[in-house]
Amino acid sequence: MNRDVVPIAIRGILPANSGCAIFVGNDDKVFVIQVEHNMGAIIGMFLRDTPKERPLTHDLIANILQGFNISVERVVITDLKNSTYFARLILQQQNELGRKIVEIDARPSDCLAIAAAQKRPIYVSAALFEQVEDMSEILDRINENGGETE
Repeated sequence: MNRDVVPIAIRGILPANSGCAIFVGNDDKVFVIQVEHNMGAIIGMFLRDTPKERPLTHDLIANILQGFNISVERVVITDLKNSTYFARLILQQQNELGRKIVEIDARPSDCLAIAAAQKRPIYVSAALFEQVEDMSEILDRINENGGETE
């Protein structure tokens, strides 16, 4: 993986006609990743630490990883091809044999949900960050108008 990454955070969630717009970025730039309605709701629940009666799929994943002494190190939004974002889930396993790092290809929506659930850092590749359109102004207008953001 290219180590040239930029730290970002989830800056807002806005329901849209075709799903949810997840605004991610930092003080320099914000961009949007479109996800399904239910994924937007799940990410919002994790950000707000909403109690759940039963574990969600991302909770199950966390429990399985914990059972094998595997931790989520970070997630990285890596690329954009044909209007589809790509991401990597970076895992670490530490045991008596040593430390092992594994990168797994995953949907950005799942990576964002896992990062929100486990309070893990989110990054974007620097090359992708330069390429995406800055949506900071739109997010600012939404916030000024009382839109739902996290």
